[in-house]
Amino acid sequence: MARFVTVAAGQLGPIARTESRTDVVARLMGLMREAKACGCDLIVYPELALTTFFPRWYFEDQAEIDSFFEREMPGEETQALFDLGRQLGIGFCLGYAELTVEAGIVRRYNTSILVDKSGAIVSKYRKVHLPGHAEHEPWRKFQHLEKRYFEPGRGFGVTSAFGGVMGMAICNDRRWSETYRVMGLQGVEMVMIGYNTPVHNPPAPEHDDLSLFHNHLVMQSGAYQNGTFVVGVAKAGVEEGVDHIGGSCIIAPSGEIIARCTTKGDELALARCDLDLCNSYKRTTFNFDVHRQPHAYGMIVERKGVTTMADGTAVL
Repeated sequence: MARFVTVAAGQLGPIARTESRTDVVARLMGLMREAKACGCDLIVYPELALTTFFPRWYFEDQAEIDSFFEREMPGEETQALFDLGRQLGIGFCLGYAELTVEAGIVRRYNTSILVDKSGAIVSKYRKVHLPGHAEHEPWRKFQHLEKRYFEPGRGFGVTSAFGGVMGMAICNDRRWSETYRVMGLQGVEMVMIGYNTPVHNPPAPEHDDLSLFHNHLVMQSGAYQNGTFVVGVAKAGVEEGVDHIGGSCIIAPSGEIIARCTTKGDELALARCDLDLCNSYKRTTFNFDVHRQPHAYGMIVERKGVTTMADGTAVL
């Protein structure tokens, strides 16, 4: 029996800093109802979908920073989204800022969760590849302070849900081939990626005209080289003066974009995904068990970069 998952990329337009969680959740619920009316099993929302993308601004007041974080999920303001998903029988993937206490230590992560049709959280992922910088750089038009406000997650897992093998990543993770490969080695069949990507790149403005091209390039490559569907979902449009690329899309294991948003506002892109299509690639060109040669890849984990070993020492 074929395993079909009808998925919606639930793109969001700009969120104002003054917009309440309740109002944002109402927007998410509107997209969820629309997705269900189209027969969807699953809707994927962007990175940090409950707030404006606050790492673009430098804050010193920790209480102000923590106002962007969720201390529980679901919480008072997000419970309605879980309730609606359970009522409609539709799952969702949601990105948010997570504040938690582990072994008595307060930790903050850029997080995504996968929720099944019963409203239960079946998987949680914390962003591994944090981009940007940790200190105030006032020369920038806007900051990218994820390294200041979050700590990195510990790895890439997969989970059995929606009749297939599902994985998650967040924004900058999509640029790193290791993201897809680690999940590919676990048999992933659908990778859900929320992102907030500005058109302008302050350290490398020569990349600005290529932002949307690079966005699709890395996700299409990851899909093809690992025989998996990829659902990339953006926060789009001009948010607090910063223009975001949008370009939310659904990509087949062939690397082809099979559905895409065309605006920079709240919008859905829909696709009926046959997860068995993954086997056409996983059992032929990218049959890892037959063709991979791990003995040749040692440098990937031994070195961090050109001049630095994985343990932080210099390359000799």
